[in-house]
Amino acid sequence: MGGVKIPHETGLTGHSDGDAIAHAITDALLGAAAMGDIGAIFPDTDPKWLGADSLKMLREAVRRLDAGGYYVVNVDVTVITEAPKIGPHAKEIRAKLAGVLGVGVDSVSVKGKTNEGMGPVGRREGLEVHAVASIAEA
Repeated sequence: MGGVKIPHETGLTGHSDGDAIAHAITDALLGAAAMGDIGAIFPDTDPKWLGADSLKMLREAVRRLDAGGYYVVNVDVTVITEAPKIGPHAKEIRAKLAGVLGVGVDSVSVKGKTNEGMGPVGRREGLEVHAVASIAEA
């Protein structure tokens, strides 16, 4: 998640590599610039994206922002999951994402929360990632 392998008995699934953090940030950036969404640009109906590295998709979103006259100011990510714990990996995830986004690590926030056993996330049937991105005109 966020380009960092986190050991756990379950894993992420998706048409691409399933990196939910990278996907959420990609959508947040594209949305902030009104440039569509991850599904429109990287459709799961296109075999080109099967097993794709989600960080490459995130880099493409940053490239599109740059081409459109924008740059990333900061991102804030919240991962909601019972397990694995995100906190022990947050520093490494922040560093990896900062490099892809072209910002300092102090401009990337990553935190984990649990759902206190409630709902599908609480039953460990999945996880949620919420991302907010600030961009500015170059």
